[in-house]
Amino acid sequence: MSTLTVRCPHCHKLNRIPADRIEEQPVCGNCKETLLAGKPVEGTEENLSALIASGKPVVIDFWAPWCGPCQSFAPVFEATANAKGQDAIFVKVNTEDQQALAGQYRIRSIPTIMVFKDGKMAQQINGALPQSQFNEWLSQSL
Repeated sequence: MSTLTVRCPHCHKLNRIPADRIEEQPVCGNCKETLLAGKPVEGTEENLSALIASGKPVVIDFWAPWCGPCQSFAPVFEATANAKGQDAIFVKVNTEDQQALAGQYRIRSIPTIMVFKDGKMAQQINGALPQSQFNEWLSQSL
């Protein structure tokens, strides 16, 4: 049985989740908060493939800490994850820490937002969007 490691978006402790139980709304072993709904989770080389293959739509924000537009878009992404967390898994990938993932997904500008459905990329958009435009784009993408 394969597992993936997810950092809790609430208390930041690492949690191992059996890959075949992602749909069961796993909770953090430390704080008991939901791991994959309500807040974006940290995407890493170790967990991103399993998240994408989970069968649930995945929305990924590729960003960097030094990027001004990324910082201004972060609250929009988090608010959307809070509102639509039951519909999709929201993931943030720090391209500075995860350079191999940035290369694998050919990230040339940030922020880049990708939507994966059934394990395949369905939509991609570059640049920060205001909340209303992001919600509209995401509704069409999901």
